[in-house]
Amino acid sequence: MDAAANTTPAADAWPVADWPVEQLLPHAGAAVLLDAVLSCDEDTLLARATVRAHHGYGDSDGNLPPWLGMELMAQAVGAWAGCQARRAGVPVQLGFLLGTRRYDCRVAGFSAGMQLIISAERSFQDTAGMGVFLCRIQQGDECLAEARLNVYSPPDAGAFIHETSPTDDASNP
Repeated sequence: MDAAANTTPAADAWPVADWPVEQLLPHAGAAVLLDAVLSCDEDTLLARATVRAHHGYGDSDGNLPPWLGMELMAQAVGAWAGCQARRAGVPVQLGFLLGTRRYDCRVAGFSAGMQLIISAERSFQDTAGMGVFLCRIQQGDECLAEARLNVYSPPDAGAFIHETSPTDDASNP
């Protein structure tokens, strides 16, 4: 995952300073954990997040549990997809985290006030919307967590969500 470790924006990164995170993710309010997208290009994204007590995910002191690193990574992937949509001039689509492989969190949690850099690098994506991203959370030069995220972005998320299952069809002749 060495490529995802780079926290310096690429020279050919797109100008994302005018793209607020809230416009790149299908999230709202305290559900948005990222502060800003620092850079994005065809394959990678760098984002910044500050661990805050008001997110509602942490303990009484605002510390986040280690498993919430997966959500930070998923939001970085979602922001990457949002940047791709903005650049293409199409609406931001809903995506799904299907699974996480080899989530390696090297800290007991993320302390309130920590400044984190989250990187996401696309390693695979097919035309059906399936993708794999290498992700990393860093504080300074220290890697706090890393994982591979399997994601799915259906062509029509609304239809996908309202799709009936085979058992629904069988019980409703």
